[in-house]
Order: sequence, then C-alpha cells, then structure tokens
Amino acid sequence: MSTPKTKTISIGSVQIGGGNPLALIAGPCVVENREIILQTAKTILSILNRINIPFIFKSSYRKANRTSGESFSSIGDEKALKILEEVKREFGFPILTDIHTSTEASIAAEVVDIIQIPAFLCRQTELLEAAGKTGKVVNIKKGQFVAPEDMLLAVEKVEAVGNKKILLTERGTTFGYHNLVVDMRSLPIMRKSGYPVVLDATHSVQLPGGEKIQSGGQPEFIFPIARAGVAAGCDALFIETHPNPQQALSDAASQLPLELLEKLIVQVKAIDELVKNS
Repeated sequence: MSTPKTKTISIGSVQIGGGNPLALIAGPCVVENREIILQTAKTILSILNRINIPFIFKSSYRKANRTSGESFSSIGDEKALKILEEVKREFGFPILTDIHTSTEASIAAEVVDIIQIPAFLCRQTELLEAAGKTGKVVNIKKGQFVAPEDMLLAVEKVEAVGNKKILLTERGTTFGYHNLVVDMRSLPIMRKSGYPVVLDATHSVQLPGGEKIQSGGQPEFIFPIARAGVAAGCDALFIETHPNPQQALSDAASQLPLELLEKLIVQVKAIDELVKNS
C-alpha cells in the first residue's frame, strides 16, 4: 500500500516531503562550545561530500526542559546563537533550534531557518502562534503524552496565524515510567495533516528520568528505530550526534556517536530509495 505524498516544505535548497528524497536533521543536542559545534559540522560536511543527502544542522542554543535544576542549560543565548550563525555562514547549512517561550521566537528567527517546538510544549498555544508568526518553518515535536491524530490541533494553531510551513516529529510515547515506545503508525497518521513527518530516532531511545537526576538511554536501538521509521515512510530523520556522547553536557545517554553517522546514513538512504521506487 503506497504512502500518500505530503506537501513539499522548502528550507533553502533542502526539500522535505512531497516525495522528495529523505532529508537528515542532525547535530549535537545543545551548543556546548564553539569547538564541538564546528567539529561536528565539519565532519558532517565531509560525509555529505561522499554521500548526497539533503541536510539541516540542529542544536539547541538553550535547553530549558531539563530533569534537574542543576543540569546544563546554556553557554548564554547570544553566544550560542552566534555560533549557530557561524555554522550557517561557514558551511551553508540551514539551521534548526528550539524555543521555550513566545519571546524567544523573534530572537531565534534572526538566525535559524527552522524553529522547533519541544515535545513537552506542543500544546502551548501562544508558543505555537509566536513561532508561526516569524514566517519560519515550524517543526512541532509530538508530545510523549499526545496521540498522533491530536497533533492536527497543533497544526491548526500555526496555520491560524498564516503559516503553512510545518513539520511534525515523532519522538516516542510514554510507556509506563522511565520508558518510551515508538508507534510507527503515528507517522502515516500525522501525514494525514498533509505536512511532512520526521522521526527523531535519538530522543526515542531515551529513558526519561531513568538515572534519577537525568535521563538515561538505549542508544543501541537508534539504528533499528531509524531504519523502521524510514521504511514506514518518514520524510526526514532527526539524529542528535556528538563526537563523544559520554562527555556530552546534555542527553549523553541517547546521542549517536558522530563516527557512526555515516554508516547510519548509508543504511537509511538505501531504505528510502527502495520505498520510494517500489
């Protein structure tokens, strides 16, 4: 049974949805420092020179939804956004980052191409409206507590302010305590909105709060979840990756080691081509 096409969302030269090839959204969870961000961007550029895949660089300039008040949040909003701006200028990558309050929307929009709504905040009306009013592409992550069909209501909030440049992201659903499960049915269900869908294969392996003051994770399942999501017809794959995940200041237990990213791209690209050509 074929998967119906969605509309195409353009981010610079990157086309997501509408039957276009699988796109990749990847980068470190948070801007820890300039060195790690530029090292990651440089490594990804070298991969893209070998393997052609539409690409968007992601990193949060600030992480507000942390398990503990003692967890790392930011090196400073202005400093972090300047580093993301440098990546965009030096490497030519479109940039994605998330916001947590409506006042952040216009500030982030001065630098980034995609404004992301965190899963915990996907029902916040003012936040969705503020993101939509920037005119940027808005990526809404499905809350761990939200049914996929209910994401149509979040879509309507962004559309109501005149913005129809929307992506919807699956990132796992709460399954008891300290666990998530990915229901692949959510991808075609959210596609009924007419907008492209993204699978976040790294947050999906989190064990929320599983290490008392921080989330745990099962990164060994990133590859099978990513492969399954692409086979199920997602339009883009979202991967948090880090040169040394064990030393990462955020989501250390669920980021993909940067050295494994190329292997993953090769696998999912082949699956995407098989799905689209069949």
